[in-house]
Amino acid sequence: MKHLPKHLRPRWRYLAVALESWPDAVVERRSFQRELWYAGQNLLGDPGSARADLTVVRFEFEDGRGEALIKVRRGETDPARASLACIDEINGAPVGIRVVGISGTIRAAEENYLGRGRQESEERNVVFGNEQRVAVVRNRDGSADVRLADESFAGATDLDCDLA
Repeated sequence: MKHLPKHLRPRWRYLAVALESWPDAVVERRSFQRELWYAGQNLLGDPGSARADLTVVRFEFEDGRGEALIKVRRGETDPARASLACIDEINGAPVGIRVVGISGTIRAAEENYLGRGRQESEERNVVFGNEQRVAVVRNRDGSADVRLADESFAGATDLDCDLA
């Protein structure tokens, strides 16, 4: 079977996406792909979802932060961005999703948008709500996820808590 001529092949765009959640959240590629398909289908309908053809190409997530590369048909980037905006939780964990950039090739997307600006995080003891607690502190932006007594988290900045 012959390949299609270049002018008949489908053209793709690649969305570089940053993910953020609580430090103990477990987000896997398969669950992210499923939520992306559901969001696309609910927002765009079956024909629009099939036209956009949202597919996760690369995925990495650990310690509450991650990144993904999503393949979308050319001309369907706006519906794809709208579908991503509809995702608010994955596997029961709240998640924030941000499109970092759009590129025409996987290589350019990885070089220009993914892996850049990774933040190191560490656990520290902080004073929050007049009690000493354990927090996951993100070094660059001064934000912290403070573990509360009921094993949940509260988002805080360096102004909300004091380093112990």
